[in-house]
Amino acid sequence: MFRALPRIAPVALWSCAAVTLLTGADTPKPVTQWAASPAEAARVAKVEAGLAPVTLPGEKPQALSVLRWMELYRIPGMSIAVFDKNALVWARTYGVTQAGGSEPVTLDTLFQAASVSKPVTALAALRTVEQGKVSLDTNINEHLCSWKVPDNAFTKEQKVTLRRLLSHGAGMTVHGFEGYAVDAPRPTLQQILDGEMPANSEPVRVDSVPGTEGRYSGGGYLVVQTMLMDQWRKPFPKLMKDLVLEPLGMTHSTFEQPLPPALAARAAAGTRASGESVEGRWKVYPELAAAGLWTTPSDLALMMLEVAKARAGTSKRVLSQAMTQQLLTAQSGPYGLGFELEDAGRFGHGGWNDGFMTTVVGLG
Repeated sequence: MFRALPRIAPVALWSCAAVTLLTGADTPKPVTQWAASPAEAARVAKVEAGLAPVTLPGEKPQALSVLRWMELYRIPGMSIAVFDKNALVWARTYGVTQAGGSEPVTLDTLFQAASVSKPVTALAALRTVEQGKVSLDTNINEHLCSWKVPDNAFTKEQKVTLRRLLSHGAGMTVHGFEGYAVDAPRPTLQQILDGEMPANSEPVRVDSVPGTEGRYSGGGYLVVQTMLMDQWRKPFPKLMKDLVLEPLGMTHSTFEQPLPPALAARAAAGTRASGESVEGRWKVYPELAAAGLWTTPSDLALMMLEVAKARAGTSKRVLSQAMTQQLLTAQSGPYGLGFELEDAGRFGHGGWNDGFMTTVVGLG
C-alpha cells in the first residue's frame, strides 16, 4: 500500500502531466505555489481545508487542515505536485526548510527521494536493455565486470537476473540503508556490497532461491547500480542524467551524493518524527540507485507523466510502449520492474530516508 505521511518530503500525486516551472522576475521572490487556473486554485483551497479527520485517544475526531496536520505530526516543511490528464494542475509548498528556521520551502527546494530513487533507476536499466547492452533474463554476472554476485547453493539452479533484481524477486539481502553522517567516512560501492568497513550494512548476498519469493531488497538495486556503471563506464550520477533525468527535463534532480554546495544551498533539512533535525541537516546515501536521488515533486511528476504517456504509446523519450508494459506488469508479488502496483492501473512507490518521506502515486 502506498502511504503518504511525509515528514519533510516531496509528494507527487499523479493522474498524468507536463510541468511548467516558474521563476521570479526583476525582484526574485520565493515561488511557493502555482495553479493552472482559478478553478484549480479553488480546488487547492478545498483540499487544504478538508483532510480526513483524525481521532486522538480520548478526544472527538478532528477535522484537519494541511497546516494543522503538519503541526500534529511535527512536519516543518512539505511540497506537493498534483497533475491530471496532460498538465500539472497545481503545485504547493508549506512551511520552512528546517525545523525552527525561517526560510520557506519553495517549488525549487530539493528533498531526498529515498526509495523513490528505485523506479527512476529502473527506467535507466530498462533503457539499457532496449539499447541491447544487457538482457532482462540473463545471469546478471554476465553483465557485471567490477564485482560479481557470489554464487552459492541458492544460485545453483536459478540465477540472479535483472528482471528479478528490479522486481525484488532475486532472493537478495539488505532491505534498506541507514545513511552516513555528513562528516563520517563513506564506503565505496564495493565495500557496501561486501559489507566491509566503513559500510554500516550487511553484505549483499543471495539467501533464498532467485525467483521463488518476493522480498524487498535495496541491496539488489546496488547490483543494478553496479551493472549500469560497468556497462556505461560512467559515474552513476552522470549516466542517470544522460539516460533519464535530462531526456525528461528533470533539471532539479540529481543523484550526486554528497550534494554540491550550490545545490545544498537550496535543499531542505531532514526532520525526524520527534521533531528534531537530522544532524548536519541530512545524511549522505552513497547507495545511489536505492536511495540517492535529490529532487522536487514537479520533477517526479515529469517522470510519472512520461511513464503514463509511454504506456499509452504517445511518447518514447525513455522507454518504448512494449517495455513500459513490462515495467507496469506484476513480476514478483506487488512489484513490477521498479514500481509497486495496485488495482485499476495504480502504480507508485514510497521512500523513507532519515528525516525524509516521499510518495509518488500514478492513477490508472
